Amino acid sequence: MRIFIAIELPEEIKSYLKQIQKNITGIKGSFTKDFHLTLKFLGEVDKESLEKLKENLIKIKFTPFKLKLSSLGFFPNESYIRVLWIGVEPEDSIKKLQKEVERSLSKFNFKRDFNFKPHLTLARVKYIENKSEFVEKLKELKIKSLDFEVTRFYLIKSTLTEQGPVYERLAEF
Repeated sequence: MRIFIAIELPEEIKSYLKQIQKNITGIKGSFTKDFHLTLKFLGEVDKESLEKLKENLIKIKFTPFKLKLSSLGFFPNESYIRVLWIGVEPEDSIKKLQKEVERSLSKFNFKRDFNFKPHLTLARVKYIENKSEFVEKLKELKIKSLDFEVTRFYLIKSTLTEQGPVYERLAEF
């Protein structure tokens, strides 16, 4: 099964992100339907490994912390946009949690994420009709610095369908 580790967002934040998406025009691609903040994408994992993963993840202890929405960003960069996202801040607490997740899974053979950038994906971009106009419009968008508390994270199964991915919680930590 295809799985990842993530922080789920409150409905207020999800609703706001959907409003932001309505202001994004001039691209061909796919808009995220269900938002989360991915700490680690694991990919395909068998049932036996899944139980071992849970045993390791349950040992992670962290103090709850608050995050707030920050600014829009692009992956890999503004010249070649493939993903449009909104960042969160402050980054120190979320990066610390992500490093704990990495550390707890170090004995497994997952690819390490050395350049973790906490973000919420708004859209995956395939084609931009007028890139300079598109980028200028995005720079004009003002993002409310809405905040939310992080008290837990989840192991989530992702099933790919023609309508987009379907997510199922497998465990809560």
